Order: sequence, then structure tokens, then C-alpha cells
Amino acid sequence: MLEEQVILVNEKDEQIGLMAKMEAHEKALLHRAFSVFVFNDKNELLLQQRALSKYHTPGLWTNTCCSHQREGESNLEAGKRRLQEEMGFVTELEERTSFIYKAPFDNGLTEHEFDHIMVGYFNDEPQINPEEVEAYKWMLLEDVKTDMKRNPELYTAWFKIIFEKFYDFINIENESYRK
Repeated sequence: MLEEQVILVNEKDEQIGLMAKMEAHEKALLHRAFSVFVFNDKNELLLQQRALSKYHTPGLWTNTCCSHQREGESNLEAGKRRLQEEMGFVTELEERTSFIYKAPFDNGLTEHEFDHIMVGYFNDEPQINPEEVEAYKWMLLEDVKTDMKRNPELYTAWFKIIFEKFYDFINIENESYRK
């Protein structure tokens, strides 16, 4: 099986090429990615703990799911695909915003991503894929924010960035988006 490729982009999110995922992370090249945030009817966010076998940030807590778009796949299609692969369900998603971040890891790899943030709503329990997800939990955003301040080492870099800079884009409390 060929290694998954990522879509290399410029700072306007225009595709400039394809590259093997690992090579892009080794070279710290900017590529397209997405982060999904799913809430329930109690306004709790579904968090996942990354599987211990992940090649970077294993065991850290993060948003509901995240990954990379495939060539020809829309952001929303990619978000729904990966939600099914990691968490075992699909729901409607809404794209909220995007941003560029760069986060080097201790293993020599670097995430340099044009990250699209999507929000969805789901009111059941996920059926996690143990190859991708170690555990999950539902938490109120304020509780996540408090815990992240107390224990920043327990959370992924992109999740902390999103919480710091884009909290208003993911906060669905008192919004008409909820069904």
C-alpha cells in the first residue's frame, strides 16, 4: 500500500503539489489539513485521546478528529470520511474558519498546516477505532479551557492554538446551528 499523500499548498490554500505525508512532515512543508469539533445537546465537546501507537503526539487529548484532505476531496467530505474512520459515525459539518500553524515535535517531525476548522453536532456515543483513538470523553468548553491551562502537556499543539485563537468559531452554545 502506498503511503498517504498530503496536498501541499501556498499561504492562500492553493494546491501546489502532492507529497508523501511523512516526507511533508519531515520537511515541514505547508499542507492542507482539517480539525473537526463535534458537540452534543449538552454543549459538550467530544474529545479524543490519540492512540498510543501514533507517530506523533501519542496519548495526547485533542479535538474530535483531524487529518488531511485527499486530492479532489472537499474539506467537508474529508471531515466526514475521517470522522467515520476514527470515531465510527458521520454527521453534518459546517466549516467555520481556517488558519496556518507550525508545530515541531520531539521526534524531528513538524506539523505545518493550513488547517480548516469544522463544527458538527452528534448526540450518541462514538464507536472508536482503537488504531486511531485510545479513549474519548465529552467536556464543556469552559472545562476544557480550564484543564488546558492547568495541564497543557496533555493536549496537542493544534488543539491549544485553536482554543487560544479561535474559541469563538468553535463555541456553539446559544447558536442556531444546533439542530
